[in-house]
Amino acid sequence: MTTTATRIVFAGSPTFAATILDALLEASLPVVGVLTQPDRPAGRGRRLTASPVKHLALERGLPLAQPPGLRRAHNRAALEAMAPDLLVVAAYGLLLPSEVLTLPRHGCLNVHASLLPRWRGAAPVERAMMAGDEETGVSIMQMDEGLDTGPVRRFERIPIGPLVTGGVLETQLATLGATALLEVLEDLDAPAHQPRPQASLGVTHAAKLTRQDAQATFEEDAAALARRIRALSPRLPVTAGLGDLRIRLLLADHEDARAEAAPGTVLSLDRDALRVACGRGVLRVLRAQVMKGKARELDAAELVNGFATLLAPGARLHGV
Repeated sequence: MTTTATRIVFAGSPTFAATILDALLEASLPVVGVLTQPDRPAGRGRRLTASPVKHLALERGLPLAQPPGLRRAHNRAALEAMAPDLLVVAAYGLLLPSEVLTLPRHGCLNVHASLLPRWRGAAPVERAMMAGDEETGVSIMQMDEGLDTGPVRRFERIPIGPLVTGGVLETQLATLGATALLEVLEDLDAPAHQPRPQASLGVTHAAKLTRQDAQATFEEDAAALARRIRALSPRLPVTAGLGDLRIRLLLADHEDARAEAAPGTVLSLDRDALRVACGRGVLRVLRAQVMKGKARELDAAELVNGFATLLAPGARLHGV
């Protein structure tokens, strides 16, 4: 594949971004360097862990830089030495100052996982799902100094399936975004790919996820809780407590039946679902991880086999 951009630098960090970078490399585009965030502590041992983008860059032998920020001149030195005429950004996680935005002659393109201007910000996939959106998509955006406010070169849409998780949807969007990006890069000057200002109406902000988002709150509407469980799985699992035990809720739907029990009360456990009373409606947990011993993901039938006594009707789950 050819493009009018002859020197591309890629900036990104998580798996979503690695999928985009891999597509650029598979298309034999001229990627001359990569930026990713510094290694971060992760896991129980809090060991310094490289981003998926760093792993891919090292595997492909690409020049790599990990500046802690780009506002200071000395942190921009590696990028400037790469001399990009286009910077492609996908879930990089650092703000780009004007000195970076104006460095490449073609500017900076961002692969953003929403239909802008809806869900500008850090967690567009999860926030779209939590809000009950029926569809989402990707935007190939020409970046400016605002937070995801730049004009858009291309949109692609995708429905949000009834039982899809945030992790699965993000994978789908990464593939969709890679395809859309390649089509734009094939001819940056094509009339169909010219940047168009975002709509002034319908702006929403996708706030960064917090630990509070992952707290099970059975007093809320079961439909809303089920959406949140799916949206945050597996990145930041919604967690409930049963005494001192922790249970990660990984997949759920709901039913509108009225529960004659206090929120959080187990109504039944069968091979289809764990049913839990909520403030309105009933939560149906389809997959969970009981944090006991060698914890692993279990579907409802496996919960029956291993935890029928623990999760017997009348047991009371609570937020943690």
